[in-house]
Amino acid sequence: MTTPSAFPFIGGRPCLNFMATLGKRHATPVERLPDPAALAAWITEADLSTDPEPVRITARELTDARTLREALYRVVRDAMAGRKPAQADVDRVNEAAARPDLAPQLGERRWKSARPARAALATVARDGVLLVSGPLLERVKECENPECSLLFLDDSQARRRRWCSMERCGNLAKIAGYRSRGRAAGRP
Repeated sequence: MTTPSAFPFIGGRPCLNFMATLGKRHATPVERLPDPAALAAWITEADLSTDPEPVRITARELTDARTLREALYRVVRDAMAGRKPAQADVDRVNEAAARPDLAPQLGERRWKSARPARAALATVARDGVLLVSGPLLERVKECENPECSLLFLDDSQARRRRWCSMERCGNLAKIAGYRSRGRAAGRP
């Protein structure tokens, strides 16, 4: 039996999953990377780890990761809205993307890197650059649940997905709709 993850991996892209490490952006934000151990856990759970052991994260790397996350979020949101992103955010994402990223490997070790934490974040930043500059950007959506702020890649056939996931926000919306219709019809 596996334990549930503290991180939502429902964005459909590594950069979108990384942005989800800050939840409920429109309400009281939920920081899912409160300490270096949490970032190490995210890297492992995101399958961006070079070893079975958790990667070592310094306090500085955690700060840099959060800064990158927020720059990525603003760049993607601006691109979704057709706005030019702030140059400081573009510079931050480009700086991280220019670092050596994870080298894919055949065999038991999926990735190789001399600096695994920086390489994992470089891989995430490159994914963000490719997303913003590519054709998949038009398929990035924000969950319609007003309590949720997760971005996701709509890979549904009709491209009409509304929620980050059915198990999370979609189910809550359906329950709320059912109860609302019940009250309107006079059911308790």
